Amino acid sequence: MREFSYDSLKTRTWSNEIISYVAQIHEYRGRQELLLRQKPVALDRLIEIARIQSTEGSNGIEGIRTTAPRLRQLVADKTTPRNRDEREILGYRNVLDLVHESYEYIPVRPSYILQLHRDLLRFTSFSFGGRFKSAPNEIDVVLGGGERAALFVPLAPHEVSDAMEGLCDAYDLALREGVVDPLILIPCFVLDFLCIHPFEDGNGRMSRLLTLLLLYRAGYTVGRYVSIEKAIANTKEAYYDALAAADAGWHEGENDPKPFIEYMLGVVLSCYRDLEERVSVVEAVGARSTSYDVVLRYAQGVIGTFLKRDALEACPTLGSSSVESALKRLVDEGVLVRLGSGRSTRYVRSDAVKEEVGGLAHLARGV
Repeated sequence: MREFSYDSLKTRTWSNEIISYVAQIHEYRGRQELLLRQKPVALDRLIEIARIQSTEGSNGIEGIRTTAPRLRQLVADKTTPRNRDEREILGYRNVLDLVHESYEYIPVRPSYILQLHRDLLRFTSFSFGGRFKSAPNEIDVVLGGGERAALFVPLAPHEVSDAMEGLCDAYDLALREGVVDPLILIPCFVLDFLCIHPFEDGNGRMSRLLTLLLLYRAGYTVGRYVSIEKAIANTKEAYYDALAAADAGWHEGENDPKPFIEYMLGVVLSCYRDLEERVSVVEAVGARSTSYDVVLRYAQGVIGTFLKRDALEACPTLGSSSVESALKRLVDEGVLVRLGSGRSTRYVRSDAVKEEVGGLAHLARGV
């Protein structure tokens, strides 16, 4: 059976990308406490947005979906699930909230991981929530002709319990001994968890919840304010490519985790950058600025089109009606061009379209 030890990480040489990612994330974390003290209202709003995006993003990767209004109601606990997908979404939301609120009291032990998995599937009809798998679950891909091919064969069911014990012990020991920076160690743990694939269902979602848990316990709580799961969902192909590159030779202990480490650190860094940018939108325009000023500041920094929802996420102190009014005024003034109608309405800076479609900004004011 595959044995687990992170001692070899002591002598590894890391790419310039990994070293740069780690250094920059450390810098951002150093500024995190200041943001927490100075911008509590803005950050509280970001937490609400991140809960929705994390629940949507992590479940969406697995093909588990509902409508945007239903998702918001489920996350806000204002409705009950109507189908299997919504029951799984509700379970994810509950475990996500538990990680957000109690990460300091959730040790990285198999018994706790089993309990998190139990709660993830609590509202489903599955009987295996909170239990390790009892049947093989190889990871397949559907080829062009419809046939399936195995991408990766995880550990056999009878090996899982001992493997999870060994994995958690190895992680705890490496953390206590300071074998390597936690930012490098955490992706290694998550990669090994995914290669073990300990559950019959929910392994991907559990891996993302464990990523948050490990980051929070190490002091990197950006995922509370900017959704790491959404960032992964937005780069899903790169996520799978990194996994495939990093798990080759895993059973023999000869795999190289660098591709997955680089990918995950890139995701975390992007979230820290996003957090500072969102808070700076509010900070830069001053405390006496109107909602119009805040949305204008945001719009001036956007390249390409954006939705009203994007503006809401980027301007965390503003409500929906304030953002809508500001967008309407910006369109009326010719600063922005409105494209489409209804929920699919997008906005773009007028100076980006004048050259190609002269007069469009003027015409769009009456749309």
